[in-house]
Amino acid sequence: MELLVRYLERSNSISTALTQDVIKEDNLRDDLRYYFMSPCEKYRARRHLPWKLAVQILKIVMITTQLILFGLSNQLVVAYKEENMMVLKNLFLKDYSGVDEDDYSVAVYTQQSVYDSLFYVMDQYSQLGRLSVGSLSYGEDGDGNLLPLIVCKEYYRRGSEDPSGEAHDIDAQLETDCMSHDPKTASQWKTQNSSYFDLDFYRLVDIKVTFHLKGINLQTVRYRELPDCYSFYITIIFDNQCHSGKVKLFLDIDVQSSACQNWKISGTAEKNTHYLLLFDGFVIIVCLTSAVLCTRSIVLAVRLLQRFSRFFRENYNRKVCEDDQNEFLNGWYVLVIVSDLLAIIGSILKVEIQAKSLTSYDVCSIFLGTSTLMVWVGVIRYLGYFQKYNVLILTMKAAFPKVLRFCCCAGMIYLGYTFCGWIVLGPYHEKFEGLSRVAECLFSLLNGDDMFTTFAQLKDKNTLVWLFSRAYLYSFISLFIYMVLSLFIALITDAYETIKRFQKDGFPPTDLQKFLREQKDFPVAEEASQTDMRIRSSLLCCCPNRRQTGGSSTLWFGSGSRGRTAMELVNKISVLR
Repeated sequence: MELLVRYLERSNSISTALTQDVIKEDNLRDDLRYYFMSPCEKYRARRHLPWKLAVQILKIVMITTQLILFGLSNQLVVAYKEENMMVLKNLFLKDYSGVDEDDYSVAVYTQQSVYDSLFYVMDQYSQLGRLSVGSLSYGEDGDGNLLPLIVCKEYYRRGSEDPSGEAHDIDAQLETDCMSHDPKTASQWKTQNSSYFDLDFYRLVDIKVTFHLKGINLQTVRYRELPDCYSFYITIIFDNQCHSGKVKLFLDIDVQSSACQNWKISGTAEKNTHYLLLFDGFVIIVCLTSAVLCTRSIVLAVRLLQRFSRFFRENYNRKVCEDDQNEFLNGWYVLVIVSDLLAIIGSILKVEIQAKSLTSYDVCSIFLGTSTLMVWVGVIRYLGYFQKYNVLILTMKAAFPKVLRFCCCAGMIYLGYTFCGWIVLGPYHEKFEGLSRVAECLFSLLNGDDMFTTFAQLKDKNTLVWLFSRAYLYSFISLFIYMVLSLFIALITDAYETIKRFQKDGFPPTDLQKFLREQKDFPVAEEASQTDMRIRSSLLCCCPNRRQTGGSSTLWFGSGSRGRTAMELVNKISVLR
C-alpha cells in the first residue's frame, strides 16, 4: 500500500512538473506571437491600442510641418546673405561684371589698375551712406564710435630682381604694414599717406582691406517674424603671391546674426513667435514620448530573447541562431530613437533661434532635415507588415552584404582613377583641379552625365596629356559603365529574384518560426567541443543539418511536410532492413 502511495505521489509530482513546463512553454509562445504581431493584430488579440503607431503618425505630421516652417524662414536668411554678398561685390570691386572668374571675383594686370581698384574700395567705403539702397551702415564699437577701414600690405622684407639677367635677391621673411582710415576723413587719405601707397610690386605678396558693416533683415517682418540684425566682416584681398603679372581680387564675407537690441514692432509678429515656441515645445514632448515607447519595446525584446534563449538551452541544449536573435533586435526602433533625439536637438535649437538667443540656422537645418528623413524612412516598417509592400525592405536586406563587399572592391579602382586624374589632368582641366572635384566628375561620368563637355574642355596644348586623357576617360567609362555598374545592378536583381521566389515558395523556416508553429523537430545538441557547438549552432538555423549520434552521423531533415515525409521514408527503409 505504501508503495502504491509513493508511486501516486511521484506520478503527481511528475505530472505537475510537466504541466508547469507546458504552461511555461505556452506562455512563452503566446508572448512571442504577440511581440511579432502587427499593431492591428495586437488590437484584435488583446484590445491593445497601437500607441506607438499613433505617436509615429502624429510625429510625422508635426515634424514635417516644423521643417516646412523653418525651411521658409531659413530661405529668407540665406537669400539675404547671398544678395548682400552680391551687393558688396558690386559696391566695392571696380569693374565687377556680376559673375566671378573661377574662384576669384576680378583680376587686374597693370599697376595703375591695382591703384585704381584699391582707391575705389576706399572711396566707396567713405560714400556708403549715399550709395547703398539697402539697410547697410558702418559698424560701431562699444562706445558708439565708427569702426575704421584697415589696409594691410604684406611683402618680402628685402628683395631685388633682374629677370633679363636671371638674377634675384629675396629675403623670404614676410612683413606686414597696416594703417586705418576713418570714414569721415576720406578726403585726406591719399594726401597724408602717399608714401604708404607707393608699392614695390616685386616684393608685394598681397593687400588686405578689412572693414565692418551692419544691416537689418526686414523682410522677415512680412512673415510675422522678428527681424535679425547682421554684422558683415568684409575682407578684400589683392593676391599677388604668384608674381605672374595677374593680381586676383577676392571678397570674403563673414556674416554673424544677432538679436536686435532696441526694436519695436506693432502687429502680430511677437504673438506669432509665441505660437511657434509652443508648437516646438509640443514637438519635443511628442518626440520624447516616442523615444520612451521605443526604448521600452527594445527592453521588452531583450528580455523576451533571454527567455527564449534560456528555454532552448534548457530543453534542446543549443543556442539560438544569429538570424533568430536579429529578429528580436529591431533596428527600426533604433532608427526611431535616433530620429527622435535629432528632432529634439533641432527643436531646441529652433526655439533658441526663434528667441534670438542663437543664430545657428545651418546646424539646426541639418538636425531637423536628418530627423525628418529618418522619420519618413521609418514609415516603411509599418508597410513591411504587408507582403506586397515588403519587397523593397527584404531585397535591400538580402543584397546589402554583397553590395557592400562589391563596393569595397570597386572603390579601390575608383580611388586609383581619382588620384591619377588629379595628378595628370588637374593642371589642364577645371573638373580635375581637386580630389573632391575629380571624384564628383567621375561619378557624373559613371551616371552618363556631361560626357562630351568633359572631353571637349580639356586643353589640347600638351599632346601627351591630351592622348593620356583620352585613354583615361575611355577606359574609365568602359570599365565602370559596362562592367562595374552592370554587375552592381545584377547583384540587386539576383537578390530581388531570390526574394520573389521565397515569397512564392516560402522562406526556409528558422527555429523561432518552428517554435511558433508548435513543431517539435528541433535537433538536440550533444556534448561536443565549443568549436563544434559554434559551427553546429550556425548551421542548424535554416538549413538541413547533420547530427552526430555516437560514432555515426544522422541526417536531420528540418521541419514541414517534406521533412516529415523524408524521415518517414528513412524509418521505412530501416524497418525493411
